[in-house]
Amino acid sequence: MKIIRQVGKTIFRLYIISILLLVPFIAASADIPFLSGRVTDNAEILSEGMRKTLTERLKSHEEITGNQIAILTIPTLGGAGIEEYATSVFEAWKLGRKGNDNGVLVIVVPNDRRMRIEVGYGLEGTLTDLVAGRIIRNIMAPRFKANDFDGGIEEAVKAITDTLEGKEAPDTGSSDTKTGKSSGFGPGFGIDEPDLPIIQRILFGAFIFGIIGLFTVMGVLTPRVGWFLYFFLIPFWAMFPIIVVGTTGALYLLITYLVCFPIAKLIIRKTDWYEKAGKSLRTTGRANIGGFMVTSGGSGGSWSSGSSGGGFSGGGGSSGGGGSSGSW
Repeated sequence: MKIIRQVGKTIFRLYIISILLLVPFIAASADIPFLSGRVTDNAEILSEGMRKTLTERLKSHEEITGNQIAILTIPTLGGAGIEEYATSVFEAWKLGRKGNDNGVLVIVVPNDRRMRIEVGYGLEGTLTDLVAGRIIRNIMAPRFKANDFDGGIEEAVKAITDTLEGKEAPDTGSSDTKTGKSSGFGPGFGIDEPDLPIIQRILFGAFIFGIIGLFTVMGVLTPRVGWFLYFFLIPFWAMFPIIVVGTTGALYLLITYLVCFPIAKLIIRKTDWYEKAGKSLRTTGRANIGGFMVTSGGSGGSWSSGSSGGGFSGGGGSSGGGGSSGSW
C-alpha cells in the first residue's frame, strides 16, 4: 500500500535521525574511569573499612569461581543513560574471563539516585535479570533511601556472590509490590520500567508522540485512508511509548488508542467538512486536510504538505546487556 510505505519510511527515518543525534551526546556525558581495583569508589560513598571488606569478598569469590565482580560508584552520569554507560564501562574494563564472559558490574550513581547490576553473557542464566532486579529493589534501594550505602552495597554483593556460588541467597522478595514499582509484563519477560533520565525521556517523548500523534490525528481526520492508518499505527503505539512511560503506561496508551480512535472517527465523520473532503477524494482524487494535501491511490493514499503555514584487571569478557537497573 502506498500510504503504508510512505508513513513507514517517514517514521523510520526520523527515528534513526533522532537516535544518531542523541547517541554522541549520551556517550560523551560521562567519562569511563580507570580500573583501579575491584572497588572504584569515585563518589566516595563507602567507608574505608567497607572498601577493604568488599575487596576481600570479591577477591575470595573470584578465587573460588573465577567470576570477576567489580563495583563502581560515580557522582553523576551527566544525563547519560545508565544502561549504555554500564555497557561501556563493562566493555572497557573487560570484566570476566575471555570466552566465559563471567563478569558482573555493580554501578551506583548517588547524585542521580540510579544503580545497575550489569551481568556478562556467561552468568545471565544464573544471575538473571529478575534476580538482579529484586536485589536492586528489595536490598539496595531501601538501604540507599536511608543513606546506608555501606549496608546496601555489602548486602547486594553478598546476594550476588551467594547466588553465583549456588548458596541460598538472602531473601530478595518474590513480589515487586514492595517498592510499588511495576516490573513490566511480569516475571520472565525481563522488561522493567524506563531507566532513562528525565531529560532524555522528555526529548524521546516529544519525538515519539509528536510523530505518531501527528499521524494519528491525520488518520482520524482523513476519509477512507484513516482506517489503514488506524491498524498500521497499532504496533507503534504498542512499543515506542515503552521508552518513555514504561510497559504499564504503554499498555494504557495502546488501549486508549484502540478505543478512542474509532470513537473520534465516528464522531468526525458526521461533520460537513469531513463529508466534503470524502466527496473531494472520490471525485478529484485529492483533498486538503489541515494544510496537508491528501491524494488517493487505489485503496490507499498519500500526503503532501500544503502552503497554508510556515591492580586488578579484566580478563577479556563482555556483556550482553543483561542485568537490571533501578532508582531510590
